[in-house]
Amino acid sequence: MNIETPISTDEPTDVVAQPQFLTAGLEPLEAFSQRVEMVENALESLEEATGSAARRAVTRLRKELDAFEPAITFLGQVKSGKTTLVNAMAGWSDLLPSDVNPWTSVITSLHLSPGAEKKDISARFQMMEEDEWDRLVHKGGRLGELAGRAGSESELDNIRQQIEVLRDKSRRRLGRKFELLLGQEHEYGYFDKNLLERYICIGDDFYDEDDTSGDVENQGRFADITRSADLFLRSNSKPFRMCLRDTPGVNDTFMMREQVTINAVRASKLCVVVLSAHQALTSVDMALIRMISSLQSRDVIIFVNRIDELSDPATQIPEIETSIRQVLADHKGPEDAQIVFGSAYWANMVLADDIKGISDASSDALLKWADAKDSSNLRQRPPAEIIWHISGLPDLNRVVAERIVEKLGDPQLHKIASSAISVASGQQAANKVRVEGEQAQITMSMHEVRSELNALADRHRAELAAKTAEIIASYQARADRAHINFIERATHSLITHLENKGDSKVWSYDPTGLRMLLKSAYSVFAVRAQRSAKDHYELAVVDIAELYFKAFGTAVEGIELNVPEVQEFPAPVTIAQTIALDFNDSWWVSWWRRTRGYQAFAKQFHALVSAETQDFMEQLKTVQTSQINEQLIATLDAFFEQNRDIMIEIGSSKGDADGLQRICLGKEESKRLELIEGLIADFKHHSAPTHWEGKTE
Repeated sequence: MNIETPISTDEPTDVVAQPQFLTAGLEPLEAFSQRVEMVENALESLEEATGSAARRAVTRLRKELDAFEPAITFLGQVKSGKTTLVNAMAGWSDLLPSDVNPWTSVITSLHLSPGAEKKDISARFQMMEEDEWDRLVHKGGRLGELAGRAGSESELDNIRQQIEVLRDKSRRRLGRKFELLLGQEHEYGYFDKNLLERYICIGDDFYDEDDTSGDVENQGRFADITRSADLFLRSNSKPFRMCLRDTPGVNDTFMMREQVTINAVRASKLCVVVLSAHQALTSVDMALIRMISSLQSRDVIIFVNRIDELSDPATQIPEIETSIRQVLADHKGPEDAQIVFGSAYWANMVLADDIKGISDASSDALLKWADAKDSSNLRQRPPAEIIWHISGLPDLNRVVAERIVEKLGDPQLHKIASSAISVASGQQAANKVRVEGEQAQITMSMHEVRSELNALADRHRAELAAKTAEIIASYQARADRAHINFIERATHSLITHLENKGDSKVWSYDPTGLRMLLKSAYSVFAVRAQRSAKDHYELAVVDIAELYFKAFGTAVEGIELNVPEVQEFPAPVTIAQTIALDFNDSWWVSWWRRTRGYQAFAKQFHALVSAETQDFMEQLKTVQTSQINEQLIATLDAFFEQNRDIMIEIGSSKGDADGLQRICLGKEESKRLELIEGLIADFKHHSAPTHWEGKTE
């Protein structure tokens, strides 16, 4: 249930700083936006030109295009500057507070939409579910569960003490409402700094028991139990709507954030990894490296932030890039990932109209970096614009815009336009049947057409599901073999270590091999499942075409049926989840010192690693494959639903015995046919991918 929250429209929710140069780098997205607008106009015209049945199909396409919102997920450690960068990307320097409570797991999504239209809801906050809170307070989250399995009672007690503090402070803030709030959703018609601090900021830093003012008490009030935040903004600096998703850092106390971030990455097809120039991909970033390594290079953009803190950016930046690429190569990551260097600090100083406030050391770094970049074409421009370009934001904008168009936008437009061609050509067939009247070669009643179409849909759905289940079973068996073999090899290595070196020296084992095997198994599964789905979709198109001809004869010769697109599968980011073997510090030492006897070592190790890997194995083998199966079936169902509407439209267009429809149509029908012919040509133009070939300043 939702707690009713008053919606106010007194506060603005549009981006407050909007200098013209904020759009620098977004030219590919501007061109894409113009194409989307043309497709939207064509769909509107097609909707008006179709009959009631075909109109349903067009309406669905319009809603699908209207709901298309590319999402960019930002990853990184706490204090890497993710939030500062997100603020700069949004064009609002102080939008999100940069200090986020390390005890919360809040994903903050900024939904940026151009134009003047204001949504009724400006902010939505989702609270933790009761089972999530219970797992934290009773088991200490994943870190507490790991400590319990490893027998690290001292670590577990420490975690429990911290959680007790968290729970007590949360109860003091929320009182009797505490349990009722779990699982709830709060919505507001505005948002401001105080509202954000109430839900996603450090409650402890703001809360002062000696301060009796209501404002202070409310700050951080819900932070401990807030799971996610969605903010809806008008942004004239963005030519097309997008979502910037700021994730919690991956290095938190209870590993709550890790799973939240993994889920966010799995739901996104484009990630910006934010690193600090001072410690880019250090050993502390292993969780982040694992996450990056599970993605393809085209899914990842690396932004090295805080170059404003370097003493000599021109010299140090090439060295940092070389180091990053070497680390990625060593850990089998995306070796050709695009790397952009910049300073969100500089960008936000521009947005805040405070470039004079840039520190002396940072100004010195800025000048050195400007000289290294040879920005002579910018020197005649205002200082704020020069700094904005030097900050790296235009470069990041351009890379993001190009990836959005290439990875998300073009495929979406192709899908919409291809479906629209089928509907439009189907309407042409319906018009032809209406013109031919009783002479039209309709040999089946609509009841027969529906029955046969439903039978086709059921058969193809069952066949696709059966084949996908077979492929999933094969993948699961391969993943299980990799899992079992890994544990056996690790156990053998442990025993060998004990025999050769005894138990005085701590043994460690790298789980990278397991992750690589699972990633390989998933890749094979994805290729097989996508190929199988494409084959089934093609067979469905053939059967649908035969039914069209069987039911409506030569009237449907011009219908263009397009094979449904097989969507790209999400990356197997779950394999990045931290497990016991990833710890080579106090965790492992504690487990090692508590274990006595070679057989006890082997037995306890086997049990520990099996339990630790069970969760992500379940996610990889069952949860993710189930979602993929549903996705493939949904695509097939949508294809049959669309053709059901087209067939109903054709069947309902059969003329009357006296030919009155043909007599009355005249010039109006001719114009209608010409309009649809032109729309088909437009949709064919927009169904082809377009690549941006502009120049970078």
